[in-house]
Amino acid sequence: MTAEYKVHGDVAVITMNNPPVNGLGYATRTAIADGVNKANADAAVKAIVITGAGKAFSGGADIKEFGSPKATAEPNLLSVILACENSSKPIVAAIHSVAMGGGLELALGCHYRIAAPGANIALPEVKLGLIPGAGGTMRLPRVLGVEPALNMIVSGEPVKAEMLAQLPGQKLFDKMASSAEALQEEAIAFARSVAATRPLPLVRNMPSKHPLGDAYFQFARNMVKGMAKNFPAPAKCVDAVEASTKKKFDEGMAYEREIFTALMFTPESRALRHLFVAERAASKIADVPDDTPQREIKSVAVIGAGTMGGGISMNFLNAGIPVTILEMKQEALDRGIATIRKNYEGQVKKGKLKQDKYDQRMGLLKTTLSYEDIGQADLVIEAVFEEMGVKQKVFEKLDEVMKKGAILASNTSTLDLDKIAAFTKRPEDVVGLHFFSPANVMKLLEVVRGKKTGKDVLATVMALAKKIKKTAVVSGVTDGFIGNRMIEQYSRQAGFLLDEGATPQQVDRAIEKFGFAMGPFRMGDLAGNDIGWAIRKRRAQERPNMLYSRTADKLCELGRFGQKTGAGWYDYQAGKRDAIPSKLVEDMIVEHRKSLGIEPRKISDEEIVQRLVFALVNEGARIVEEGIAARASDIDMVYITGYGFPIHRGGPMLYADQVGLFNVVQAMKRFQANPRDDAQFWEPAPLLLKLASEGKTFS
Repeated sequence: MTAEYKVHGDVAVITMNNPPVNGLGYATRTAIADGVNKANADAAVKAIVITGAGKAFSGGADIKEFGSPKATAEPNLLSVILACENSSKPIVAAIHSVAMGGGLELALGCHYRIAAPGANIALPEVKLGLIPGAGGTMRLPRVLGVEPALNMIVSGEPVKAEMLAQLPGQKLFDKMASSAEALQEEAIAFARSVAATRPLPLVRNMPSKHPLGDAYFQFARNMVKGMAKNFPAPAKCVDAVEASTKKKFDEGMAYEREIFTALMFTPESRALRHLFVAERAASKIADVPDDTPQREIKSVAVIGAGTMGGGISMNFLNAGIPVTILEMKQEALDRGIATIRKNYEGQVKKGKLKQDKYDQRMGLLKTTLSYEDIGQADLVIEAVFEEMGVKQKVFEKLDEVMKKGAILASNTSTLDLDKIAAFTKRPEDVVGLHFFSPANVMKLLEVVRGKKTGKDVLATVMALAKKIKKTAVVSGVTDGFIGNRMIEQYSRQAGFLLDEGATPQQVDRAIEKFGFAMGPFRMGDLAGNDIGWAIRKRRAQERPNMLYSRTADKLCELGRFGQKTGAGWYDYQAGKRDAIPSKLVEDMIVEHRKSLGIEPRKISDEEIVQRLVFALVNEGARIVEEGIAARASDIDMVYITGYGFPIHRGGPMLYADQVGLFNVVQAMKRFQANPRDDAQFWEPAPLLLKLASEGKTFS
């Protein structure tokens, strides 16, 4: 049952019941329309209340129907709203908890609205690269005023009902309920009080205007342009709201729909909708049901007080979970705690954190030099040097001291988790929790599932990731897991491009113009080129036939490890992060080319972007095929949240879909013919070839 119909005396109550947020799917829309018709046909019913069961009035569109014919099947949302407007009996929307998107548009189509305190009100369609498509841009300005309505529509952010109720002249809410618990009872009483009112008030008949007219909308456009450079939807929000002030209501509705439909087919909207669904999909593990028992995590221990250990600790402190940091030397502990303090104090100075919250978080932090002091922690995360021998010593000690049932996690970014688990007598308790630097800022958490990792351990850490506000993506065990295994191929291509004639700044500039937050060489300087050097040395022993450009090794042999040494691929001035092209590095690359007998050639930005991005795609396809990632969209989540891939392109796998997999394969065949590149790598992954030949996509 997607909507319940009950009569309370002379008032019919239609209660949407489509968990979790009463999405307005086809069945729910049909049930609302049927309920309105039934109430209008019943002479004993004088008024109607529409509300939602559970934890929402309505969250809007049903994501399960995204892209399916059901999403627009009649009665579509516009038809349901029209049925409400045309009802011969007054309809009161009783709003609580959440009224967003189509849910708010439905309420705006009712004759009256009553809201419970604390209800979150929003039109968040812009976050999916769209504008409201069921009258939101026409009706909200009429009940709130143009400026507050446009601010809500352009930002997509929720606002509390009681804040909106305080706006001067607002007509969004006719009444505020005394509480959420009393909402339905008070809505029924209000419906009775207006049962005889005629004519029935319609939002469409209210005026929409701004005293400054064109000047205001030009100002709004200038503001939006600076904020949303890669996304067309925010500027279109301004166009639609302006139309509410200049066009007749029905003309404005047609214009809104025209914009909505056009945006639906833009690559930017497709990317944002893809990521919306991908984020929810990433939290699902096929063989770990939602009702899998979880272990209780009341306290956490972190091994290592360095940059990663400190950042990891802050995530748990922010969530109110006590943390004990263990180090081998007091000086290292003191440095780590000083960094955590500095980070929090910076937030306090900027007004992002209140002093009492800062005090509370630091109060949850303990330090120790002894493993015995962490034995009772529910979860321990090691964040020590990325070398198997070091990890072995730590995990053998953890196996000895940690209580039964504790989860033992490694923050390794490349090493074999199954080998690490084998250092213990409880491999089922071992899991990888790969945080990304800076760990207190970056959203991505790669959850590495070993061969013997327990399902309850996976369920626990996935829920914990949500609690500490991370986007968790599950990876199988492979060198570098999902993200770093792919970035190896991206980095190899960047090196080959230098050998063939490009400069670090040209490569960075091309990929940053494509939309990456940072190019491969600036990224290397930020992360530390010595880290990549150490990984390459290990891989050279394990995979001696793998081809690399030697430029990165030569850079490290000069001691140019990046920003931390003031010199890397670029030069850096003390206290500044500006990347200054280096004559020394340029000369080094030229000499290296000469030693290889390579005549440099002119390389286009298009070739740079294709080689870097398609390298990610090809390796990503292999990762999906091998079952390391459960789905291609998981790879997109990794690259959007952890590696600075441009959001408006939706991740490497969706980008490949949008380019066309046939075209991607053709480009790879061209790269195979390049004598200076790795022809074996550019053999398209079997999954990629299969999908391309069948005219299918990753998504």
